[in-house]
Amino acid sequence: VTLVAVSKTFDADAIWPVVEAGQRVFGENRVQEAMGKWPGMRARCADPLEVHLIGPLQSNKVKEAVATFDVIQTVDREKIASALAREMTRQNRHLPCYVQVNTGNEPQKAGLPPEHTAIFVRNCRDIHQLNIVGLMCIPPFDEDPAPHFQLLRRLADETGLPVRSMGMSADYAVAIAEGATHVRVGSAIFGARG
Repeated sequence: VTLVAVSKTFDADAIWPVVEAGQRVFGENRVQEAMGKWPGMRARCADPLEVHLIGPLQSNKVKEAVATFDVIQTVDREKIASALAREMTRQNRHLPCYVQVNTGNEPQKAGLPPEHTAIFVRNCRDIHQLNIVGLMCIPPFDEDPAPHFQLLRRLADETGLPVRSMGMSADYAVAIAEGATHVRVGSAIFGARG
């Protein structure tokens, strides 16, 4: 299981001790914030650092996202898939992508409905030529996460995707038990956000 240390809202001084401890994979929510801290962090670290976009991506930030991140975990609509495909071709930087699934069908949350996953994954691969390698979800915070993780695992299996990014600080152990390949842990590593 790959630990994605969620460093959003923390500055380089707070992140660097985690890098020194050996962590190499990080997650950020906002393109602008990542652009401000990761080039300098990469320059300081002899090993490659892998930075994942785990927050929603707006189409006007696609160019910067492709240049800044190593993995995009939040592909969830046709407009973004199309924009990413064009920009990755333009930059000759074909990043691995995950499709974000809204397992709880929460209207306020990003991600596509579970029943649309298979066709969207197929379109991303066949029409847009994106390198879709996995699925990602954020279960409703007030529900048992296990059924949501089970649903994501089933959808990943049905679409032939090996990566399942699920689980955060409060529920990563449940996610691992349900087959997570990546867990996104922030507050358990960095402490509470201000």
